[in-house]
Amino acid sequence: MTTVEQRDWSVRWGPHALLGVATLVSAFAADAVMTSAEMEVAAALVLVSLVWQLCWERIRPGVPEHGVHGQVYFVVRWALAFVLTWLNPFFAIYALQGYFDVRQLLPPRTANAGLVATALTMAGSQSGGLPPQSPMNWVAFVALFAINAGLVLLFVRLEVQRDESARGRALTIDELQRANAQLRQAHEENAGLHAQLLVQAREAGISDERRRLAAEIHDTIAQSLAGIVTQLQAAADSEDPAVARGHVERAASLARHGLGEARRSVQDLGPSALEHDALPVALHKTVEEWSATAGVRAGFTVTGDVEALHEEIEATLLRIAQEALANAGRHARATRVGVTLSYMDDEVTVDVRDDGRGFDPHRVDARERAGGFGMGGMRARAERVAGTFEIESEPGCGTAVSARVPLVRHA
Repeated sequence: MTTVEQRDWSVRWGPHALLGVATLVSAFAADAVMTSAEMEVAAALVLVSLVWQLCWERIRPGVPEHGVHGQVYFVVRWALAFVLTWLNPFFAIYALQGYFDVRQLLPPRTANAGLVATALTMAGSQSGGLPPQSPMNWVAFVALFAINAGLVLLFVRLEVQRDESARGRALTIDELQRANAQLRQAHEENAGLHAQLLVQAREAGISDERRRLAAEIHDTIAQSLAGIVTQLQAAADSEDPAVARGHVERAASLARHGLGEARRSVQDLGPSALEHDALPVALHKTVEEWSATAGVRAGFTVTGDVEALHEEIEATLLRIAQEALANAGRHARATRVGVTLSYMDDEVTVDVRDDGRGFDPHRVDARERAGGFGMGGMRARAERVAGTFEIESEPGCGTAVSARVPLVRHA
């Protein structure tokens, strides 16, 4: 039996069962708590309650939830149960039904009032009957009423919060599904772009062009996709819908940025970050964006007199810094990263330091050095513009990479 079926059964047959049990128990205790006249009145009210319940069962299927008919039914049933409890405290068993179907019969703004009214009847029964006969009975009645009302309102609040949480999780799942669809579409576009780049490289037959494209894709698209995966995983693990939405929005932004960088790679243009900003500003924005995405504290410093550099020099330094930051995010497990851009008399350097776990530079895979990716790719970029690239690291002591290139001013 499903939850909905169980609820329908309790609403339909619960009042009959509780009225029968209450009548049976009250009959055994009638001699002790009721006079002959009260017994006759109680018997008449039991008959009225039964007829009232049967009439409700005839019209209930066509009555809308929270309709006027349901509200009238609830109020009359509560009044009958209250009077019966006044005559015999054991009739409070019948009044229990008010806890079970109040949210189906009364609108949300008055459902709490129905619960409090039911708690009033229950407190009267539990304190020895209505009306209280002594000051001690009055004290017990007030205390029991407060306990009953407080508990039932607390349970209702918890149920409402659970329903709201379930709705929030459903909304988050829908947003994640839409984000996944966008990511699949971006992945398909990137796959088509990659195939196009390979065809162009084969037709051109130029090894250097193939290496350039491979390096650009590694430095842009791969990093964007890695950031997207990180953000979507963080969104899936978050229980707060607002936080999850923030991660999904950052994933979509990374996807758009990756697509833009891919198109620029095809056209052999410089990084988009340098299109409108000078190198120091572009590096500063890159460090801030990486810090927000990776969740690692990062700082940026500029030393020396800033000068406008040749486009290839600026692009080389920016790409090296981006790759170093990407490596720190993927491998270093750092808690703090510092990036320094230094202008000197005849050269420019960019240094990236982290406090991560470090590694042994002498054990770097030789295939990475030859393949043009990672450390080898950064070294190849620096050497392409007559510069140098150095790594300082050891296990447990962090990593520092430094690229030193000639200071070639903008024409």
